[in-house]
Amino acid sequence: MKSGVVLAGLSPHPPIIIPEVGRGEERNASSTVRAMESLGKRFASADYDSLVIITPHGLVLRDAVSIRGDATMEGDFGGFGARRVTFGVRNDLELVREIAAASKEDGFTTVLLDRRTMRSYTVDSRLDHGCLVPLYYMVKHGFSRPVVVVNIGYLPVLDLYRYGMAISRASERVGRRVAVLASGDLSHRLTPDAPAGYNPKGKLFDESLMGHLRDFDPKGILGIPEDLLQDAGECGMRPVAMMLGSIDNCRVRSEVLSYEGPFGVGYGVALIHPEGQGESRLKEILGDRERRLQDARENESYPVRLARTAVEHYVGTRKTLDPPGDVPEQFRSPAGVFVSIHEDGMLRGCIGTIGPTCPTAAQEIIQSAISAATGDPRFREVTAGELPFLDYSVDVLSDPQEISGEEDLDPKVYGVIVERGARRGLLLPDLPGIDSAREQVEIAKRKAGIRPSEEVRLYRFTVTRYH
Repeated sequence: MKSGVVLAGLSPHPPIIIPEVGRGEERNASSTVRAMESLGKRFASADYDSLVIITPHGLVLRDAVSIRGDATMEGDFGGFGARRVTFGVRNDLELVREIAAASKEDGFTTVLLDRRTMRSYTVDSRLDHGCLVPLYYMVKHGFSRPVVVVNIGYLPVLDLYRYGMAISRASERVGRRVAVLASGDLSHRLTPDAPAGYNPKGKLFDESLMGHLRDFDPKGILGIPEDLLQDAGECGMRPVAMMLGSIDNCRVRSEVLSYEGPFGVGYGVALIHPEGQGESRLKEILGDRERRLQDARENESYPVRLARTAVEHYVGTRKTLDPPGDVPEQFRSPAGVFVSIHEDGMLRGCIGTIGPTCPTAAQEIIQSAISAATGDPRFREVTAGELPFLDYSVDVLSDPQEISGEEDLDPKVYGVIVERGARRGLLLPDLPGIDSAREQVEIAKRKAGIRPSEEVRLYRFTVTRYH
């Protein structure tokens, strides 16, 4: 292979596996340390021109990918008690510019980060530990090539896969042989003393991702449900998706070097060896998505069909849909309604009402659906090109009931409303990753602009959820 991606891999990034940081604690992750020695040696000795590291711990933007744009970059482990362990690397600015250009052709925004730009985002210009940990094991074995640092965006994983394809295309255009490393830990919820608390689905996520890597099944990895990612509390899925996209059209040999879960966090180490040109996997992946969405359309409930139709009508005409004449009885009475919109499992908009504002629940669904698509301040407006790929859910709320405290809540059963004066915040029940009443109330307070220490009145409610 004359140019393009010639080596890929997955690396964890816990600073504790650096001896100067761990000071003996790294021995509790001995399998990971041995595997990182092997990965570092191979990335240091392989024949390529530049290394692309994909990290989840730099500047993560909601609608864009950011790439470091300085000629040189530096970092150290000072934040982990080992300031003398420092690194400086050169950037490959020609490759950086070409990645930005290639991704723009596919409709993505790339933000180039120099030190001035990073100051405007109030982020540290030093290399983050997602870069530093794998670099430690590479430099130890003689690595000295230019490094391109790509920060994931909070985009659907399929979009990040496609962004990875742009990285590959850019490397071919500038005639570079490139290695691509996904830096990411797996579940942070493997044990009761884990950093993010315990969730039994953490182990399920880790087994699924590592099994698909071992078998080299990108479609299986991209098909891991978003709610499982939330329950697992991971930071490796999106770097992996981008890395897989960079070898979309390669025949490969996959090699899992280790997996273990010390400290309640999953660490996976893998090498992937491209072995020549193959067929793009994207068409099959997109075909699976289209079949899943078609199945959902054929089996959607009345309120979901009404929400989807309202959004499609408004995006196409900028007019509000009139309620149809065949409204089922249960949607003719007033009710509070929330409409959630997802794209490839990721939230794309969610707006609703605590109590009814329209004469009927059907009208409430129409208004909330349009607001979720066009008025959620966290997202840009839904575009016509996105409409075929959106999933909808509709929650019809019961009347709120005031309660005395968090002990009367169950986040899987009840939603919560917090109230202090004119400030009110609401959180729906049974949301991925929210496992305790305390966490539920804290998030609702944050949404309302209420400080954690402030006293609030609490209300609970149930929902009837429609898909």
